[in-house]
Amino acid sequence: MASNMALVSSGQPNAGSLSLLPTLSAEILTQIFTTHAPSDIEKLDVESLFSIVNNVLNRATMTVDTVLQLQPGTGPHEATEHLEDKRQGSFIPPLCAFKKISGEMQCKGPGEKIAGETTLSILKKLSSYSWDAKAVLTLATLALDYGEFCLLAKTQSSDQLAKSMGTLKGVPVLFERLKKHSQAVDDLKKVIKATVEVIKCIIDVTKLSNYAKKDVAVAVYWAIETIVASTTQLCYLITDEEKKQELHPYADKLSVILTDLKKEKAQKKEEEDYRKLKEIVNTPKDLVEVLEKILIDPTNKMPPLIDGSTEKTVEINTLKGKSVFLFISGLHISIDDNSILKPFLDKTGKEDQYRIIWIPFVKQWTEDLKKKFKTLGSKMLYVAMDYSLPISTHRYINQKWNFKFNEPLIVAFNQQGKVECKNAIHMIRVCGVEAFPFTRAREETLLMEKGLIGLTATHVVSQIENWIKEKKYIFLYGGQDNEWIQNFSKSAKVLVDDPMIKEKEISIESVPIQDDNILKRFWNKIKNLFTSRAQRETKMDSMKLHIEKLISYKKKKKEWAVLSQGSSIIVISGKTMLKVLVEFESWKQSLKEKDFQSVFIEYHNKVLVPDDQICHHMKIPYNTAKIPETMECSHCHRIMDTYISFKCCHKDGASWA
Repeated sequence: MASNMALVSSGQPNAGSLSLLPTLSAEILTQIFTTHAPSDIEKLDVESLFSIVNNVLNRATMTVDTVLQLQPGTGPHEATEHLEDKRQGSFIPPLCAFKKISGEMQCKGPGEKIAGETTLSILKKLSSYSWDAKAVLTLATLALDYGEFCLLAKTQSSDQLAKSMGTLKGVPVLFERLKKHSQAVDDLKKVIKATVEVIKCIIDVTKLSNYAKKDVAVAVYWAIETIVASTTQLCYLITDEEKKQELHPYADKLSVILTDLKKEKAQKKEEEDYRKLKEIVNTPKDLVEVLEKILIDPTNKMPPLIDGSTEKTVEINTLKGKSVFLFISGLHISIDDNSILKPFLDKTGKEDQYRIIWIPFVKQWTEDLKKKFKTLGSKMLYVAMDYSLPISTHRYINQKWNFKFNEPLIVAFNQQGKVECKNAIHMIRVCGVEAFPFTRAREETLLMEKGLIGLTATHVVSQIENWIKEKKYIFLYGGQDNEWIQNFSKSAKVLVDDPMIKEKEISIESVPIQDDNILKRFWNKIKNLFTSRAQRETKMDSMKLHIEKLISYKKKKKEWAVLSQGSSIIVISGKTMLKVLVEFESWKQSLKEKDFQSVFIEYHNKVLVPDDQICHHMKIPYNTAKIPETMECSHCHRIMDTYISFKCCHKDGASWA
């Protein structure tokens, strides 16, 4: 059928269609889709029918092989007895459909043109069936003829009815000619096997909700035309006519179709699995269901979980009713992270309500890495091999949880399977095990009790935590200009020691940060606190605005200072803050009538230094947080412009610098 091989002359192919699939003319495609009108009335158990048909074809082929090979002492019965089909007992065959198809295929002449016309006629008669049903029904009709010949050949020596039936069907003639036409028989066997594989793939693809219908329709067309050609070849073997049906072109087409359908199946299945995983994680009903979707790959026989200390398999169902942490990391965990993670691992191991599952991500396993994995795994409660995870899980962890090999990730699930925290590592870096179990409620409690300074600066001076509880005023300041820091310290001391301040019992503490290591740790905590807040919501709150302002001073390498009372931030600035302290004599009389905080803010706004009025800039590492939809400038309060910047990972210093 020459016209069938022409490229589609008009229109664009469907998005995601199979590029190598044998094409059909626009006219043929239109006819195929015009005849397709699936109905709920014509329901067919496609998988059961396919299973039975596959069984028939396997048995028939083994019978033919036995006859061809003339193996003494091995009859067809013994050779095929091991094959079973458990579905055939309850299956109701669509006999009318078989007769319609058989009537179209019988006694047709060879050639692509006739085969193509017959295929279109069959598709019209099967218009009310689904795509996969059309292919399986046609294959079943071939199996009935092919299987009948082999069954009669198998039983005619012991059953007179079978012998007479076989004579009418031409069985004795057929099997006499098998050796003469051994190559034609071999071609038929191969093309039937290829057709079965293609139809099995069609069934699998059509189970997916997002399959490309045009590609499946084309594949079904060629599968049916191949079956028509195979039926013609079977007739040729019986009649011994010279007009042989060539099957090689169909075998070539099926090979291409099978390759591309497998690609389509893998691609669409991955997309479908990813969609289902997102749906289950976003709207969980049960923790075990969520974990099964994340951890179990149906194609992999490896156990999803093992106990790190005993290396014994752990059943996922034992996690029902627990709160679970997924600890996802490479095998190279920094010394700093290791030190803060150990208390978390110890606490999780001791409390029965909580369980931790380690998922080690490795790009390429080596013997050294396997040894390191075994050492680290022995310290973990449960371990999931990253190479046994579904592809959709790898994709989800990378894209939705922004996992990077050099950055550990801890995802906290509650007992219902809801994600309480997308990455608890940031809160652990800020608060340590005190943030456990990393719920939103726990984070909000810590923020309320400790505030920005209490969470990020307790390592600077150990008394800060007590000062916060006592509602003291705290000046925390730093920068690269040592002279500025010294001036700030002197001015702050003058303020603290002033008789009026003491008389009114205003308790003030002054804390400079000058040590490089202490300062580095402070900025790391600031960064992690911002990231922790950003991953929970997209709008800026007051805490994030304060952090944004601090980071802006760091980025501009400006001197900075924070005035807080208890857990609340009063004001953040740089040169302006020093100016207020230096000019204390100008505003201290106001303390007779107003409280310290009101007077300080009022004078601060009055003498605001131009350098402290510059609108701020933020660079947020993409892999560390949920990017806010909008960000408000902490100075002018207008919405900031958004840009995307790419920066090489081989960099000196943090991207927040």
